[in-house]
Amino acid sequence: MATPADTSQPTPAPEASAKRKTWLLALLVLVILGGAGIWAWHSLVGRWHESTDDAYVNGNVVEITPLVTGTVISIGADDGDLVHAGQVLLQFDPADSEVAVQAAEAKLARTVRETRGLYSNVDALKAQLQSRAAELKKARDNYNRRKVLADSGAIAAEEISHAHDDLTSAQSALDNARQQLNTSTALVDDTVVASHPEVMAAAADLRQAYLDHARTTLVAPVTGYVAKRTVQLGQRLQPGTATMAVIPLEQVWIDANFKETQLRDMRIGQPVEISADLYGSEVKYTGTIDSLGAGTGSAFALLPAQNATGNWIKIVQRVPVRIHLSPEQLKNHPLRIGLSTVVEVDLHDQSGPTLAQQPPQQASYTTQVYDRQLVEADQMIARLIHANSASGKTALR
Repeated sequence: MATPADTSQPTPAPEASAKRKTWLLALLVLVILGGAGIWAWHSLVGRWHESTDDAYVNGNVVEITPLVTGTVISIGADDGDLVHAGQVLLQFDPADSEVAVQAAEAKLARTVRETRGLYSNVDALKAQLQSRAAELKKARDNYNRRKVLADSGAIAAEEISHAHDDLTSAQSALDNARQQLNTSTALVDDTVVASHPEVMAAAADLRQAYLDHARTTLVAPVTGYVAKRTVQLGQRLQPGTATMAVIPLEQVWIDANFKETQLRDMRIGQPVEISADLYGSEVKYTGTIDSLGAGTGSAFALLPAQNATGNWIKIVQRVPVRIHLSPEQLKNHPLRIGLSTVVEVDLHDQSGPTLAQQPPQQASYTTQVYDRQLVEADQMIARLIHANSASGKTALR
């Protein structure tokens, strides 16, 4: 009977096994060193920085809307144009407003002259009162003389009766004159022409007419660039209609939407490094955290999420963080509203608050381009009152 063939394999050489163990040991050392390096990087660097690419440039969009109804006859700027504060952007047909101003001027002048008549009437009534007082004294003296004569029988009783009637009539005339004086005095008491209620009402009408006329010219409230122009020549506009916008690009900021898990160590005032997709990584902006949002983006959405449902799925929320940019960097490399950016926050400084601790001490944004309107209206009113007033008691206040 034949013996079976020997099928056993030869055992690996001791050198190959040792080499394999060496490679496995080296790989294990590399894994340990890599894990240690990652841990060290996270402890020393990584955990002190938070970044997001869900960040966009935002800024003020100053809408230009009319306050009066009007027909557009001139457009002073178009999309992309630079305009300065106070520069004319739109002009309405001023014919109707000019007529209204002229009517208000005439009304004020007439009211001033009528008010002057009230003061003159008071002076006339005072003179009349003195005359009535003199007549009363004369009637009383006549009555007293006739009464003495009547007691002695020198005159008839009818004559003393007529003297008494004259005295009564003079007393009534004096009382009537005093009442008229009091009534007229009440209309002008403690006032001058400029502070008389009728004059102030007419002045208010003129002031309103002047403002309506001034508002037929729409000016730029701030210096910036025109965007979203929709108005056309000849268009009839109603108050509140959006015509164009002025965007001050030197006042832009970054709204970065961080995950709620990234906010634990964020504080107001922490430094931030920003890069915009417009310029790439070659241009780096520096900024600081200005504020942390008071709510998540979804909480203020038009249709908030309905979480009280049976198919609820937890989604990590994002909170807007406003970042202030350096004006000098914006001047050298301007940004536009809506541009995408990448934001990285340095979390080392933990001294700042998470929420603002004090209310604003002054207005964030202001404009003075409308201040002159009321000043010019008041100057016109003062000139009209002065031109239609007399000196002395009716002088200006």
